[in-house]
Amino acid sequence: MVSKTEETQLSNLESQVDNGGGGAWEYLCLVRKLKVRRSEKVLKHGLSILNDPKKRSSLGPDEWTLYDQVAVAAMDCQCLDVAKDCIKILHKKFPESKRVGRLEALLFEAKGSWEEAEKAYSSLLEDNPLDQAIHKRRVAMAKAQGNIFMADHDAWRELAEIYASLQMYKQAAFCYEELILSQPMVPHYHLAYADVLYTLGGLENVQTAKKYYASTIELTGGKNTRALFGICLCYAAIGQLTKGRNKDDKESPELQSLAATALERDYKQRAPDKLSLLTTALKSLKVSL
Repeated sequence: MVSKTEETQLSNLESQVDNGGGGAWEYLCLVRKLKVRRSEKVLKHGLSILNDPKKRSSLGPDEWTLYDQVAVAAMDCQCLDVAKDCIKILHKKFPESKRVGRLEALLFEAKGSWEEAEKAYSSLLEDNPLDQAIHKRRVAMAKAQGNIFMADHDAWRELAEIYASLQMYKQAAFCYEELILSQPMVPHYHLAYADVLYTLGGLENVQTAKKYYASTIELTGGKNTRALFGICLCYAAIGQLTKGRNKDDKESPELQSLAATALERDYKQRAPDKLSLLTTALKSLKVSL
């Protein structure tokens, strides 16, 4: 987030450059540092440097950073020929660069060449499957194409998983809400939604998470270990969040006790050697068996 001081500094420097007072490179550096969008200004002042051989050569290695910055600004301004020229120069200099590969994919997006963009992003993900920037671009592409429909369960699920992997939990929660509305009997969606809400935190979210852990248990006949643990975790979190409040605000421990008993029974049957670990974990949550 840009502070008031930084915003004032940027505004003053922008005014200085616009009025011919110099400082174009300093302005472009500040825009980059603050991560703000000033695409038209970046395009104008960036090209004024790149198109002047003397100014360009004075940048040293920062010349390539400026080509990158101007390419993105040009795509924002739909000056795709300028973007293409910048990316071509960067590709010649850095033929194996993943960053240049992302710029090429962005250019496909800007042109509306969705299939080529998807191929480019998929290729980049082969080398780094957890690249958050690329996953965000794929989400943006899906939205731009209108490819997410209310009844498209696979699309909603994939989008939810992408959002969760990017720690965009509010967006992931919305996707799981859509899935639960359309397929209310699928326990996985209830469980995933509960996990997201618990991760978001806050009393209201944790209380709702508890309800969806409970519905997961109901839909699976009491056999979902993760949901049983979820119940215990929610009660512990709610206890902390309501500490010092009236007794009326406290949660009844009955469901927590049932979940703990079910966990103990499950561990005795399927993993008796891990029972002591379960007991320790539940004690840390102040759950008594």
